Amino acid sequence: MIVGKIIKVSGPLVVASGMEGVRMYDIVRVSEKKLIGEIIELKKDTASIQVYEETTGIGVGEPVYATDQPMTVELGPGLLESIYDGIQRPLDKIKATSGDFITRGIDVPALDREKRWHFSPVANKDEKVFPGDILGEVQETTLIKHKIMVPPGVSGEIIDIYKGEFKVTDAVAKIKTDNGAIDINMIQRWPVRTSRPIKEKLIPDKPLATGQRILDTLFPVAKGGTACIPGPFGSGKTVVQHQLAKYCDAQIIVYIGCGERGNEMTDVLMEFPHLKDPQSGQPLLKRTVLIANTSNMPVAAREASIYTGLTIAEYYRDMGYCVAVMADSSSRWAEAMREISGRLEEMPGEEGYPAYLGHKIAEFYERAGRVICLSSDKEKREGTLTVVGAVSPPGGDLSDPVVQATLRVVKVFWGLDDKLAARRHFPAINWLISYSLYLDNIAPYLTKQVHADWVADRQLAMRILQEEAELQEIARLVGMEAISDRDKLTLETARSIREDFLHQNAFHEIDTHTSLEKQYRMLRVILHFHKDGEIALDDGTTFDALKALGVREEIVKSRYIEEDKMRKFDEIDKKIDSQIESLPRSGKSA
Repeated sequence: MIVGKIIKVSGPLVVASGMEGVRMYDIVRVSEKKLIGEIIELKKDTASIQVYEETTGIGVGEPVYATDQPMTVELGPGLLESIYDGIQRPLDKIKATSGDFITRGIDVPALDREKRWHFSPVANKDEKVFPGDILGEVQETTLIKHKIMVPPGVSGEIIDIYKGEFKVTDAVAKIKTDNGAIDINMIQRWPVRTSRPIKEKLIPDKPLATGQRILDTLFPVAKGGTACIPGPFGSGKTVVQHQLAKYCDAQIIVYIGCGERGNEMTDVLMEFPHLKDPQSGQPLLKRTVLIANTSNMPVAAREASIYTGLTIAEYYRDMGYCVAVMADSSSRWAEAMREISGRLEEMPGEEGYPAYLGHKIAEFYERAGRVICLSSDKEKREGTLTVVGAVSPPGGDLSDPVVQATLRVVKVFWGLDDKLAARRHFPAINWLISYSLYLDNIAPYLTKQVHADWVADRQLAMRILQEEAELQEIARLVGMEAISDRDKLTLETARSIREDFLHQNAFHEIDTHTSLEKQYRMLRVILHFHKDGEIALDDGTTFDALKALGVREEIVKSRYIEEDKMRKFDEIDKKIDSQIESLPRSGKSA
Protein backbone atom coordinates (compact mmCIF):
# COMPACT_ATOMS: atom_id res chain seq x y z
CA MET A 1 0.00 0.00 0.00
CA ILE A 2 1.49 3.35 -1.10
CA VAL A 3 1.25 5.95 1.65
CA GLY A 4 3.66 8.79 0.95
CA LYS A 5 6.19 10.41 -1.35
CA ILE A 6 9.85 11.13 -0.70
CA ILE A 7 10.60 14.84 -0.23
CA LYS A 8 14.19 14.63 1.07
CA VAL A 9 17.11 12.19 1.01
CA SER A 10 20.09 12.72 3.32
CA GLY A 11 22.30 9.64 3.42
CA PRO A 12 20.45 6.93 5.38
CA LEU A 13 17.73 9.46 6.36
CA VAL A 14 14.71 9.77 4.07
CA VAL A 15 11.84 12.22 4.72
CA ALA A 16 8.42 11.48 3.23
CA SER A 17 5.15 13.45 3.19
CA GLY A 18 1.58 12.16 3.08
CA MET A 19 2.27 9.64 5.85
CA GLU A 20 -1.08 9.90 7.68
CA GLY A 21 -1.93 6.87 9.81
CA VAL A 22 1.60 5.50 10.28
CA ARG A 23 3.16 5.09 13.73
CA MET A 24 6.56 5.57 15.32
CA TYR A 25 8.93 2.66 14.67
CA ASP A 26 6.74 1.21 11.92
CA ILE A 27 8.64 -0.52 9.11
CA VAL A 28 8.17 0.95 5.62
CA ARG A 29 9.47 0.09 2.16
CA VAL A 30 11.19 3.01 0.44
CA SER A 31 11.09 3.62 -3.36
CA GLU A 32 10.41 1.09 -6.07
CA LYS A 33 13.48 -0.82 -4.88
CA LYS A 34 11.53 -1.59 -1.64
CA LEU A 35 14.41 -0.65 0.69
CA ILE A 36 13.73 -1.45 4.35
CA GLY A 37 13.29 1.59 6.60
CA GLU A 38 11.97 2.45 10.05
CA ILE A 39 10.04 5.57 11.04
CA ILE A 40 11.98 7.43 13.74
CA GLU A 41 10.22 10.84 13.74
CA LEU A 42 6.71 12.07 12.95
CA LYS A 43 5.63 15.70 12.37
CA LYS A 44 2.00 15.98 11.22
CA ASP A 45 1.92 14.00 7.96
CA THR A 46 5.73 14.05 7.50
CA ALA A 47 7.81 11.07 8.60
CA SER A 48 11.58 10.76 8.97
CA ILE A 49 12.74 7.28 8.04
CA GLN A 50 16.11 5.65 8.76
CA VAL A 51 16.83 3.34 5.85
CA TYR A 52 18.76 0.17 6.58
CA GLU A 53 20.22 -0.10 3.07
CA GLU A 54 22.29 2.07 0.73
CA THR A 55 20.17 5.01 -0.53
CA THR A 56 22.30 5.94 -3.56
CA GLY A 57 20.05 6.63 -6.56
CA ILE A 58 16.88 7.23 -4.53
CA GLY A 59 15.16 10.48 -5.55
CA VAL A 60 12.46 12.92 -4.50
CA GLY A 61 8.94 11.92 -5.52
CA GLU A 62 9.45 8.17 -5.25
CA PRO A 63 6.83 6.21 -3.26
CA VAL A 64 6.97 4.95 0.32
CA TYR A 65 5.00 1.79 1.14
CA ALA A 66 3.56 1.18 4.61
CA THR A 67 3.56 -2.22 6.31
CA ASP A 68 1.68 -1.21 9.51
CA GLN A 69 4.12 -3.39 11.47
CA PRO A 70 7.00 -2.51 13.80
CA MET A 71 10.44 -3.97 13.17
CA THR A 72 10.22 -7.61 14.25
CA VAL A 73 12.46 -10.67 14.25
CA GLU A 74 11.53 -14.27 13.53
CA LEU A 75 12.16 -16.61 16.44
CA GLY A 76 12.22 -20.38 16.03
CA PRO A 77 14.38 -23.41 15.17
CA GLY A 78 17.27 -22.56 12.88
CA LEU A 79 18.62 -19.49 14.65
CA LEU A 80 21.68 -21.30 16.01
CA GLU A 81 24.65 -21.64 13.62
CA SER A 82 23.19 -18.76 11.56
CA ILE A 83 24.79 -15.44 10.68
CA TYR A 84 22.48 -12.49 10.17
CA ASP A 85 22.94 -8.85 9.29
CA GLY A 86 21.63 -6.09 11.59
CA ILE A 87 17.99 -6.57 10.52
CA GLN A 88 18.03 -10.40 10.61
CA ARG A 89 18.59 -11.14 6.96
CA PRO A 90 20.48 -14.48 6.67
CA LEU A 91 23.79 -13.66 5.01
CA ASP A 92 24.51 -17.25 3.94
CA LYS A 93 21.15 -17.47 2.13
CA ILE A 94 21.69 -14.06 0.53
CA LYS A 95 25.11 -15.16 -0.72
CA ALA A 96 23.56 -18.23 -2.30
CA THR A 97 20.90 -16.04 -3.93
CA SER A 98 22.79 -12.94 -5.05
CA GLY A 99 26.51 -13.52 -4.54
CA ASP A 100 29.02 -11.89 -2.22
CA PHE A 101 27.22 -8.53 -2.02
CA ILE A 102 23.79 -7.85 -0.54
CA THR A 103 21.41 -6.79 -3.33
CA ARG A 104 19.35 -3.75 -2.34
CA GLY A 105 15.73 -4.54 -1.53
CA ILE A 106 16.37 -8.28 -1.24
CA ASP A 107 13.84 -10.04 1.00
CA VAL A 108 14.89 -13.44 2.37
CA PRO A 109 13.10 -15.00 5.37
CA ALA A 110 15.26 -15.31 8.51
CA LEU A 111 14.22 -18.92 9.13
CA ASP A 112 14.43 -21.63 6.46
CA ARG A 113 10.91 -22.33 5.20
CA GLU A 114 11.79 -25.68 3.61
CA LYS A 115 13.78 -27.46 6.33
CA ARG A 116 11.83 -29.98 8.40
CA TRP A 117 12.28 -30.33 12.15
CA HIS A 118 11.24 -33.25 14.35
CA PHE A 119 8.73 -31.93 16.89
CA SER A 120 8.24 -33.98 20.08
CA PRO A 121 5.27 -32.78 22.17
CA VAL A 122 5.59 -32.53 25.95
CA ALA A 123 2.12 -31.06 26.55
CA ASN A 124 -1.04 -33.14 26.18
CA LYS A 125 -4.36 -32.76 24.45
CA ASP A 126 -7.09 -31.10 26.61
CA GLU A 127 -4.37 -29.54 28.81
CA LYS A 128 -4.81 -25.91 29.83
CA VAL A 129 -1.79 -23.84 28.79
CA PHE A 130 -0.65 -20.28 29.44
CA PRO A 131 1.85 -17.87 27.83
CA GLY A 132 5.38 -19.31 27.98
CA ASP A 133 4.34 -22.90 28.65
CA ILE A 134 6.36 -25.45 26.67
CA LEU A 135 4.35 -27.35 24.06
CA GLY A 136 7.19 -29.49 22.72
CA GLU A 137 10.85 -29.73 21.79
CA VAL A 138 12.97 -29.72 18.64
CA GLN A 139 16.60 -30.90 18.60
CA GLU A 140 17.99 -27.73 16.99
CA THR A 141 21.66 -28.72 17.25
CA THR A 142 23.50 -31.55 18.98
CA LEU A 143 23.92 -29.19 21.97
CA ILE A 144 20.58 -27.41 22.25
CA LYS A 145 16.98 -28.57 22.49
CA HIS A 146 14.76 -25.82 21.13
CA LYS A 147 11.61 -25.49 23.23
CA ILE A 148 8.45 -24.49 21.37
CA MET A 149 6.53 -22.21 23.74
CA VAL A 150 3.02 -20.81 23.84
CA PRO A 151 3.38 -17.24 22.48
CA PRO A 152 2.87 -14.31 24.89
CA GLY A 153 -0.78 -13.24 24.92
CA VAL A 154 -2.10 -16.73 24.07
CA SER A 155 -3.75 -19.07 26.59
CA GLY A 156 -6.40 -21.74 26.45
CA GLU A 157 -7.00 -25.47 26.07
CA ILE A 158 -5.04 -27.68 23.66
CA ILE A 159 -7.48 -29.10 21.09
CA ASP A 160 -4.80 -30.97 19.14
CA ILE A 161 -1.04 -31.41 19.37
CA TYR A 162 0.98 -33.30 16.75
CA LYS A 163 4.19 -35.28 16.58
CA GLY A 164 6.49 -35.66 13.57
CA GLU A 165 8.48 -33.74 10.97
CA PHE A 166 7.28 -30.19 10.32
CA LYS A 167 8.36 -26.99 8.60
CA VAL A 168 8.52 -23.92 10.85
CA THR A 169 5.31 -22.60 9.23
CA ASP A 170 3.33 -25.81 9.83
CA ALA A 171 0.89 -26.05 12.74
CA VAL A 172 2.17 -28.24 15.58
CA ALA A 173 -0.74 -27.55 17.96
CA LYS A 174 -4.22 -26.04 18.03
CA ILE A 175 -5.34 -24.05 21.08
CA LYS A 176 -8.90 -23.05 21.95
CA THR A 177 -8.83 -19.46 23.23
CA ASP A 178 -11.55 -17.02 24.27
CA ASN A 179 -11.48 -15.65 20.71
CA GLY A 180 -11.69 -19.03 18.98
CA ALA A 181 -9.28 -21.80 17.98
CA ILE A 182 -5.81 -20.79 16.71
CA ASP A 183 -3.00 -22.80 15.13
CA ILE A 184 0.44 -22.63 16.73
CA ASN A 185 3.50 -23.09 14.51
CA MET A 186 7.19 -22.98 15.37
CA ILE A 187 7.72 -19.28 14.53
CA GLN A 188 7.23 -16.43 16.96
CA ARG A 189 7.55 -12.84 15.77
CA TRP A 190 8.54 -10.17 18.26
CA PRO A 191 9.14 -6.39 17.96
CA VAL A 192 12.82 -5.84 18.67
CA ARG A 193 12.47 -2.62 20.66
CA THR A 194 10.15 -4.25 23.22
CA SER A 195 11.50 -6.51 25.98
CA ARG A 196 9.96 -9.96 26.07
CA PRO A 197 7.73 -10.41 29.15
CA ILE A 198 8.93 -12.21 32.28
CA LYS A 199 7.36 -13.20 35.60
CA GLU A 200 9.97 -11.90 38.01
CA LYS A 201 13.52 -10.55 38.08
CA LEU A 202 15.92 -12.11 40.59
CA ILE A 203 19.27 -11.08 42.07
CA PRO A 204 22.17 -12.68 40.11
CA ASP A 205 24.00 -14.98 42.54
CA LYS A 206 26.13 -17.33 40.41
CA PRO A 207 29.31 -16.39 38.53
CA LEU A 208 29.57 -16.64 34.77
CA ALA A 209 32.76 -18.71 34.55
CA THR A 210 34.77 -17.40 31.60
CA GLY A 211 38.02 -19.36 31.89
CA GLN A 212 39.93 -16.05 32.03
CA ARG A 213 41.76 -15.81 35.35
CA ILE A 214 41.76 -12.04 35.86
CA LEU A 215 38.02 -11.93 35.17
CA ASP A 216 36.86 -14.94 37.19
CA THR A 217 39.10 -14.42 40.22
CA LEU A 218 39.46 -10.65 40.56
CA PHE A 219 36.50 -9.11 38.71
CA PRO A 220 33.78 -11.73 38.15
CA VAL A 221 30.50 -11.10 36.37
CA ALA A 222 27.35 -12.88 37.51
CA LYS A 223 25.01 -14.87 35.28
CA GLY A 224 22.36 -12.33 34.40
CA GLY A 225 24.78 -9.45 35.01
CA THR A 226 26.21 -6.64 32.91
CA ALA A 227 29.83 -5.79 32.10
CA CYS A 228 31.71 -3.39 29.87
CA ILE A 229 35.22 -3.52 28.37
CA PRO A 230 36.41 -0.01 27.47
CA GLY A 231 39.84 0.50 26.02
CA PRO A 232 41.87 2.12 23.24
CA PHE A 233 42.51 0.65 19.82
CA GLY A 234 44.75 -2.39 19.92
CA SER A 235 44.34 -3.13 23.62
CA GLY A 236 42.55 -6.43 23.07
CA LYS A 237 38.79 -5.76 23.47
CA THR A 238 37.80 -8.03 20.63
CA VAL A 239 40.10 -10.88 21.70
CA VAL A 240 38.65 -10.73 25.22
CA GLN A 241 35.12 -10.91 23.81
CA HIS A 242 36.13 -13.79 21.53
CA GLN A 243 37.51 -15.62 24.59
CA LEU A 244 34.29 -15.00 26.49
CA ALA A 245 32.22 -16.25 23.56
CA LYS A 246 34.40 -19.35 23.25
CA TYR A 247 34.81 -20.41 26.85
CA CYS A 248 32.21 -18.86 29.17
CA ASP A 249 29.79 -21.42 30.62
CA ALA A 250 26.70 -19.88 29.00
CA GLN A 251 24.61 -22.37 27.03
CA ILE A 252 23.83 -19.91 24.21
CA ILE A 253 26.06 -17.15 22.79
CA VAL A 254 24.73 -14.24 20.73
CA TYR A 255 27.68 -12.36 19.23
CA ILE A 256 26.78 -8.92 17.83
CA GLY A 257 29.36 -7.26 15.61
CA CYS A 258 27.85 -3.77 15.52
CA GLY A 259 30.29 -1.61 13.61
CA GLU A 260 33.63 -3.31 14.16
CA ARG A 261 35.94 -4.39 11.36
CA GLY A 262 34.81 -7.18 9.06
CA ASN A 263 37.97 -9.23 9.60
CA GLU A 264 37.07 -9.60 13.29
CA MET A 265 33.73 -11.19 12.42
CA THR A 266 35.57 -13.33 9.88
CA ASP A 267 37.83 -14.60 12.68
CA VAL A 268 34.75 -15.71 14.60
CA LEU A 269 33.28 -17.42 11.55
CA MET A 270 36.54 -19.17 10.72
CA GLU A 271 37.44 -20.22 14.27
CA PHE A 272 34.17 -21.26 15.89
CA PRO A 273 33.39 -24.29 13.66
CA HIS A 274 36.81 -25.75 14.56
CA LEU A 275 36.83 -24.89 18.28
CA LYS A 276 35.32 -27.32 20.76
CA ASP A 277 32.95 -26.38 23.56
CA PRO A 278 34.84 -27.18 26.84
CA GLN A 279 31.70 -28.68 28.43
CA SER A 280 30.51 -30.89 25.55
CA GLY A 281 33.37 -31.22 23.06
CA GLN A 282 31.05 -30.12 20.22
CA PRO A 283 31.83 -27.24 17.79
CA LEU A 284 31.16 -23.86 19.42
CA LEU A 285 29.07 -22.66 16.48
CA LYS A 286 26.35 -25.14 17.50
CA ARG A 287 25.44 -22.87 20.42
CA THR A 288 26.10 -19.52 18.73
CA VAL A 289 24.09 -16.92 16.80
CA LEU A 290 26.10 -14.28 14.93
CA ILE A 291 24.79 -10.80 14.09
CA ALA A 292 27.15 -9.03 11.68
CA ASN A 293 26.75 -5.36 10.89
CA THR A 294 30.37 -4.45 10.31
CA SER A 295 31.91 -1.05 9.59
CA ASN A 296 31.40 -1.36 5.82
CA MET A 297 27.66 -2.16 6.14
CA PRO A 298 24.79 0.38 6.36
CA VAL A 299 25.21 2.69 9.34
CA ALA A 300 21.50 2.81 10.22
CA ALA A 301 21.29 -0.99 10.57
CA ARG A 302 24.09 -0.80 13.15
CA GLU A 303 21.64 0.72 15.62
CA ALA A 304 19.06 -2.00 14.90
CA SER A 305 21.57 -4.85 15.23
CA ILE A 306 21.80 -4.38 19.01
CA TYR A 307 18.05 -4.89 19.42
CA THR A 308 17.96 -7.80 16.96
CA GLY A 309 20.60 -9.68 18.96
CA LEU A 310 18.99 -8.88 22.33
CA THR A 311 15.57 -10.14 21.22
CA ILE A 312 17.03 -13.43 19.99
CA ALA A 313 18.90 -13.76 23.30
CA GLU A 314 15.73 -13.08 25.33
CA TYR A 315 13.91 -15.78 23.35
CA TYR A 316 16.45 -18.44 24.38
CA ARG A 317 16.49 -17.08 27.93
CA ASP A 318 12.71 -17.66 28.03
CA MET A 319 13.35 -21.36 27.35
CA GLY A 320 15.32 -21.48 30.61
CA TYR A 321 18.82 -21.26 29.13
CA CYS A 322 21.83 -19.29 30.34
CA VAL A 323 22.50 -16.82 27.51
CA ALA A 324 25.40 -14.40 27.01
CA VAL A 325 25.41 -11.46 24.59
CA MET A 326 28.69 -9.97 23.31
CA ALA A 327 28.28 -6.53 21.71
CA ASP A 328 31.33 -5.28 19.80
CA SER A 329 31.26 -2.35 19.99
CA SER A 330 28.67 -0.09 21.61
CA SER A 331 30.74 2.98 20.64
CA ARG A 332 30.05 2.30 16.95
CA TRP A 333 26.38 1.86 17.82
CA ALA A 334 26.42 5.24 19.59
CA GLU A 335 28.16 6.83 16.61
CA ALA A 336 25.38 5.53 14.35
CA MET A 337 22.84 7.19 16.66
CA ARG A 338 24.87 10.41 16.55
CA GLU A 339 24.88 10.42 12.75
CA ILE A 340 21.13 9.84 12.48
CA SER A 341 20.47 12.42 15.22
CA GLY A 342 22.54 15.00 13.32
CA ARG A 343 20.60 14.38 10.12
CA LEU A 344 17.35 14.82 12.08
CA GLU A 345 18.72 18.21 13.22
CA GLU A 346 18.19 17.32 16.87
CA MET A 347 19.85 19.39 19.60
CA PRO A 348 23.23 17.70 20.22
CA GLY A 349 24.45 16.70 23.64
CA GLU A 350 28.03 16.19 24.82
CA GLU A 351 30.51 15.66 21.94
CA GLY A 352 27.63 15.71 19.46
CA TYR A 353 25.93 12.57 20.79
CA PRO A 354 22.13 12.81 21.10
CA ALA A 355 20.74 13.96 24.43
CA TYR A 356 19.06 10.56 24.88
CA LEU A 357 22.34 8.60 24.62
CA GLY A 358 22.32 7.65 28.32
CA HIS A 359 18.70 6.46 28.10
CA LYS A 360 19.41 4.26 25.07
CA ILE A 361 22.48 2.67 26.69
CA ALA A 362 20.58 2.03 29.94
CA GLU A 363 17.69 0.55 27.95
CA PHE A 364 20.14 -1.85 26.28
CA TYR A 365 21.82 -3.12 29.46
CA GLU A 366 18.59 -3.25 31.50
CA ARG A 367 17.36 -6.11 29.31
CA ALA A 368 19.94 -8.34 31.01
CA GLY A 369 19.01 -10.25 34.14
CA ARG A 370 18.29 -13.47 35.98
CA VAL A 371 14.56 -14.06 35.66
CA ILE A 372 11.67 -16.38 36.31
CA CYS A 373 10.44 -17.01 32.78
CA LEU A 374 6.87 -16.51 31.65
CA SER A 375 4.96 -19.78 32.28
CA SER A 376 2.06 -21.20 34.28
CA ASP A 377 2.35 -21.54 38.05
CA LYS A 378 3.00 -25.30 37.81
CA GLU A 379 6.37 -24.67 36.13
CA LYS A 380 9.01 -22.36 37.59
CA ARG A 381 11.59 -21.95 34.83
CA GLU A 382 14.66 -19.80 35.42
CA GLY A 383 16.78 -18.20 32.70
CA THR A 384 19.65 -15.72 32.63
CA LEU A 385 20.80 -13.15 30.10
CA THR A 386 24.29 -11.68 30.59
CA VAL A 387 25.34 -8.66 28.50
CA VAL A 388 28.99 -7.76 27.87
CA GLY A 389 29.63 -4.65 25.79
CA ALA A 390 32.92 -3.42 24.38
CA VAL A 391 33.43 0.36 24.28
CA SER A 392 35.98 2.00 21.97
CA PRO A 393 36.48 5.59 23.17
CA PRO A 394 38.70 7.79 20.96
CA GLY A 395 42.27 7.59 22.24
CA GLY A 396 41.18 5.36 25.12
CA ASP A 397 39.68 8.37 26.93
CA LEU A 398 37.52 6.98 29.76
CA SER A 399 35.78 10.37 30.16
CA ASP A 400 34.11 9.77 26.79
CA PRO A 401 30.28 10.16 27.05
CA VAL A 402 29.65 6.58 25.88
CA VAL A 403 31.99 5.17 28.56
CA GLN A 404 30.50 7.33 31.30
CA ALA A 405 26.90 6.54 30.31
CA THR A 406 27.81 2.83 30.27
CA LEU A 407 29.52 2.90 33.67
CA ARG A 408 26.38 4.38 35.20
CA VAL A 409 24.39 1.22 34.42
CA VAL A 410 26.81 -1.75 34.36
CA LYS A 411 28.13 -3.45 37.48
CA VAL A 412 31.44 -4.80 36.14
CA PHE A 413 34.17 -2.64 34.65
CA TRP A 414 37.09 -4.32 32.90
CA GLY A 415 39.37 -1.38 32.07
CA LEU A 416 41.87 -2.10 29.31
CA ASP A 417 45.26 -0.39 29.41
CA ASP A 418 47.32 0.35 26.30
CA LYS A 419 50.52 0.40 28.43
CA LEU A 420 49.91 -3.21 29.46
CA ALA A 421 49.17 -4.10 25.84
CA ALA A 422 52.43 -2.44 24.75
CA ARG A 423 54.27 -4.67 27.26
CA ARG A 424 52.49 -7.69 25.70
CA HIS A 425 50.60 -8.38 28.93
CA PHE A 426 47.26 -9.88 27.88
CA PRO A 427 44.47 -9.69 28.82
CA ALA A 428 45.52 -6.04 29.18
CA ILE A 429 43.00 -5.36 31.96
CA ASN A 430 44.26 -2.89 34.54
CA TRP A 431 43.65 -4.44 37.98
CA LEU A 432 44.01 -1.06 39.72
CA ILE A 433 41.04 0.61 37.97
CA SER A 434 38.75 -2.36 37.24
CA TYR A 435 35.99 -3.46 39.61
CA SER A 436 33.05 -5.84 40.07
CA LEU A 437 29.96 -5.07 42.13
CA TYR A 438 28.78 -8.70 42.08
CA LEU A 439 31.39 -9.96 44.56
CA ASP A 440 29.07 -9.94 47.56
CA ASN A 441 26.32 -11.70 45.59
CA ILE A 442 28.45 -14.56 44.24
CA ALA A 443 30.88 -15.01 47.17
CA PRO A 444 28.62 -17.60 48.93
CA TYR A 445 28.51 -19.70 45.75
CA LEU A 446 32.29 -19.56 45.22
CA THR A 447 33.15 -20.33 48.84
CA LYS A 448 30.82 -23.34 48.72
CA GLN A 449 31.56 -24.67 45.22
CA VAL A 450 35.27 -23.76 44.81
CA HIS A 451 36.90 -23.27 48.23
CA ALA A 452 36.09 -21.71 51.58
CA ASP A 453 39.20 -19.48 51.31
CA TRP A 454 38.32 -18.06 47.87
CA VAL A 455 37.24 -14.63 49.18
CA ALA A 456 40.18 -14.29 51.59
CA ASP A 457 42.74 -15.27 48.94
CA ARG A 458 41.26 -12.88 46.38
CA GLN A 459 41.40 -10.03 48.92
CA LEU A 460 45.03 -10.82 49.77
CA ALA A 461 46.00 -10.90 46.08
CA MET A 462 44.31 -7.53 45.47
CA ARG A 463 46.04 -6.03 48.54
CA ILE A 464 49.44 -7.22 47.31
CA LEU A 465 48.83 -5.73 43.84
CA GLN A 466 47.80 -2.41 45.36
CA GLU A 467 50.82 -2.37 47.70
CA GLU A 468 53.05 -3.07 44.70
CA ALA A 469 51.97 0.21 43.05
CA GLU A 470 52.91 2.13 46.21
CA LEU A 471 56.21 0.30 46.71
CA GLN A 472 57.27 0.87 43.10
CA GLU A 473 56.95 4.62 43.63
CA ILE A 474 59.11 4.39 46.77
CA ALA A 475 61.69 2.20 44.98
CA ARG A 476 61.97 4.77 42.18
CA LEU A 477 62.82 7.43 44.76
CA VAL A 478 65.19 5.57 47.09
CA GLY A 479 66.24 2.53 45.03
CA MET A 480 65.48 -1.17 45.50
CA GLU A 481 68.43 -1.62 47.86
CA ALA A 482 66.88 0.75 50.42
CA ILE A 483 63.60 -1.12 50.89
CA SER A 484 63.19 -3.99 53.35
CA ASP A 485 63.29 -7.69 52.48
CA ARG A 486 59.59 -7.97 53.40
CA ASP A 487 58.73 -5.27 50.86
CA LYS A 488 60.93 -6.98 48.29
CA LEU A 489 58.93 -10.17 48.87
CA THR A 490 55.69 -8.23 48.35
CA LEU A 491 57.02 -6.87 45.05
CA GLU A 492 58.15 -10.35 43.97
CA THR A 493 54.77 -11.89 44.86
CA ALA A 494 52.97 -9.12 42.98
CA ARG A 495 55.18 -9.79 39.96
CA SER A 496 54.34 -13.49 40.22
CA ILE A 497 50.59 -12.75 40.42
CA ARG A 498 50.85 -10.50 37.37
CA GLU A 499 53.07 -12.66 35.18
CA ASP A 500 52.26 -16.19 36.33
CA PHE A 501 48.54 -15.80 37.11
CA LEU A 502 46.94 -12.74 35.46
CA HIS A 503 48.86 -13.00 32.19
CA GLN A 504 47.14 -15.55 29.96
CA ASN A 505 47.92 -16.76 26.44
CA ALA A 506 44.73 -16.93 24.36
CA PHE A 507 46.50 -19.00 21.70
CA HIS A 508 47.98 -21.70 23.96
CA GLU A 509 46.09 -24.99 24.02
CA ILE A 510 46.10 -25.28 27.85
CA ASP A 511 46.55 -21.69 29.02
CA THR A 512 43.67 -20.30 26.92
CA HIS A 513 41.07 -21.61 29.39
CA THR A 514 41.33 -22.22 33.15
CA SER A 515 38.61 -23.75 35.31
CA LEU A 516 37.58 -22.07 38.57
CA GLU A 517 39.21 -24.84 40.60
CA LYS A 518 42.52 -24.55 38.76
CA GLN A 519 42.42 -20.74 39.12
CA TYR A 520 42.08 -21.11 42.87
CA ARG A 521 44.91 -23.67 43.03
CA MET A 522 47.23 -21.49 40.91
CA LEU A 523 46.66 -18.44 43.08
CA ARG A 524 46.95 -20.47 46.28
CA VAL A 525 50.47 -21.76 45.51
CA ILE A 526 51.64 -18.17 44.82
CA LEU A 527 50.13 -16.95 48.11
CA HIS A 528 51.39 -20.04 49.93
CA PHE A 529 54.95 -19.12 48.91
CA HIS A 530 54.30 -15.52 50.02
CA LYS A 531 52.93 -16.46 53.46
CA ASP A 532 55.66 -19.00 54.20
CA GLY A 533 58.23 -16.54 52.90
CA GLU A 534 57.04 -13.84 55.32
CA ILE A 535 57.40 -16.27 58.24
CA ALA A 536 60.89 -17.26 57.07
CA LEU A 537 61.93 -13.59 56.76
CA ASP A 538 60.70 -12.95 60.30
CA ASP A 539 62.91 -15.86 61.41
CA GLY A 540 65.97 -14.32 59.80
CA THR A 541 66.06 -15.76 56.27
CA THR A 542 67.13 -13.35 53.54
CA PHE A 543 65.04 -12.41 50.51
CA ASP A 544 67.85 -13.48 48.16
CA ALA A 545 67.71 -16.99 49.64
CA LEU A 546 63.95 -17.15 49.06
CA LYS A 547 64.30 -15.88 45.51
CA ALA A 548 66.84 -18.60 44.67
CA LEU A 549 64.54 -21.51 45.58
CA GLY A 550 63.89 -23.96 42.74
CA VAL A 551 60.17 -24.29 43.51
CA ARG A 552 59.56 -20.84 42.04
CA GLU A 553 60.13 -22.28 38.56
CA GLU A 554 57.36 -24.82 39.18
CA ILE A 555 55.02 -22.00 40.25
CA VAL A 556 55.74 -20.25 36.95
CA LYS A 557 54.91 -23.41 34.98
CA SER A 558 51.74 -24.21 36.95
CA ARG A 559 49.61 -22.54 34.25
CA TYR A 560 50.42 -25.48 31.97
CA ILE A 561 49.15 -28.14 34.38
CA GLU A 562 46.27 -29.98 32.74
CA GLU A 563 42.84 -29.92 34.36
CA ASP A 564 42.90 -33.66 35.14
CA LYS A 565 46.26 -33.43 36.95
CA MET A 566 45.38 -31.12 39.86
CA ARG A 567 47.35 -33.27 42.29
CA LYS A 568 50.49 -31.59 40.95
CA PHE A 569 49.48 -28.47 42.88
CA ASP A 570 49.63 -30.51 46.12
CA GLU A 571 53.15 -31.55 45.17
CA ILE A 572 54.13 -27.89 44.63
CA ASP A 573 52.66 -27.00 48.04
CA LYS A 574 54.80 -29.68 49.70
CA LYS A 575 57.92 -28.48 47.90
CA ILE A 576 57.28 -24.90 49.04
CA ASP A 577 57.08 -26.08 52.65
CA SER A 578 60.14 -28.30 52.47
CA GLN A 579 62.40 -25.87 50.55
CA ILE A 580 61.53 -22.87 52.72
CA GLU A 581 61.95 -25.00 55.86
CA SER A 582 65.45 -25.96 54.71
CA LEU A 583 66.62 -22.33 54.44
CA PRO A 584 69.17 -21.07 56.99
CA ARG A 585 67.72 -18.81 59.72
CA SER A 586 69.40 -16.35 62.11
CA GLY A 587 71.03 -18.31 64.87
CA LYS A 588 70.86 -21.58 62.87
CA SER A 589 73.60 -23.28 60.94
CA ALA A 590 73.24 -23.64 57.20
